[in-house]
Amino acid sequence: MTRDTLTRDQIVSAAVELLDAEGLEGLNMRALGKRLGSAATAVYWHVGSKENLIALAGDRQWSEIELPDLSATDWRTAAMKMATELYAMLTRHPWMLQAFGSFFTYGAGKARHDDHSIAVFEMAGFTGEEVGQAMASVFTFVLGNALGPAATASFMRKLGREGGNAEERLQEDLAKAREIASQFPRLRATLESPAADYGAAPEHSLEFGLQALLDGLEAQRTDRMPADGTRTS
Repeated sequence: MTRDTLTRDQIVSAAVELLDAEGLEGLNMRALGKRLGSAATAVYWHVGSKENLIALAGDRQWSEIELPDLSATDWRTAAMKMATELYAMLTRHPWMLQAFGSFFTYGAGKARHDDHSIAVFEMAGFTGEEVGQAMASVFTFVLGNALGPAATASFMRKLGREGGNAEERLQEDLAKAREIASQFPRLRATLESPAADYGAAPEHSLEFGLQALLDGLEAQRTDRMPADGTRTS
């Protein structure tokens, strides 16, 4: 494609596909141009820089998150929905976690998500800086849970680039890790569970933790309400 036939939307779509397949380390304008059948210079003309392209690609992923209708649900259901949607987005696009540490990816999609999240916790009865604290608590919990799948994807790509069968190499490394873990009685009892896989967690850990976190937030909120239901400062 020539510069005139390319569009920014096409470039961002192709960048997301490349990032999903290769991670941040696999994204460069030459590889992207090849995928689009265009020169790297034409890609630069539309997006300006690799950093700007990652910001555009990242913000598109935030726009994927489905926002609950707050007029038709309670705050806990809405908060759980947003958290599980965020987790799904981060595990579909694990390069997003890589991007957090290296690129500024704030745009309209992230702003839309954050604005709705503020509304959820205001609906719960939080005010002032407590809204941001509640949001940050849920966000960082989801982020932590998404790190395992993202680390697995990144590690498998690394093994693949180094040659040979990535899955076989992973199993060899896991066997060494299990040999070390078997020396400790409590770890030894968990070695045959799915959570023993690289980057894995016990089944339903996300849901369990979210419910516990929301229980804590709800208890903190209700503890400050007198019997008549009006909230104290």
